[in-house]
Amino acid sequence: MNKEFTGRHMLFIMLAFFGIIIAVNMTMATFAAGSWSGFVVRNSYIASQEFNEKAQAARRQAALGWRPQLTLGEGRLTFSLAGAEGEAITLHGAKASLYRPVSAADDITLELAPAGAGSTEATVDLEDGVWIVEVSAITQAGQTFRHTSRIFVRSGALR
Repeated sequence: MNKEFTGRHMLFIMLAFFGIIIAVNMTMATFAAGSWSGFVVRNSYIASQEFNEKAQAARRQAALGWRPQLTLGEGRLTFSLAGAEGEAITLHGAKASLYRPVSAADDITLELAPAGAGSTEATVDLEDGVWIVEVSAITQAGQTFRHTSRIFVRSGALR
């Protein structure tokens, strides 16, 4: 039994071929639209103009020799600073921005309140996984200290 290859067969092959390509493209576009946008700054030109100023501020901060400490446990995020000699630096307050490296969906901003012994803290419930924490603290003397760290959270605590 020898079947003849007709135009109808070719039509079905072409429809199947392009149907698969379109289905794959639609699936990939859906995944791409729901993932990280790649958006880092609103205006890259302005960010580039501010770079030198921020780099100089970071060098001045590093010269102070202050050591930041960030802890997470029992639903509390705590941030404190120690001076070059190990003395506690009293903080007036701080703000912490927590976000995932590849998604803006879980971004959190916290006001850290003074908690005694120079530290600041706030209540937070983080899902497990990788987070980036950016802290901007103000000392009793009015100096601003910025600290950024990448943390891994498991069962509500740092790992």
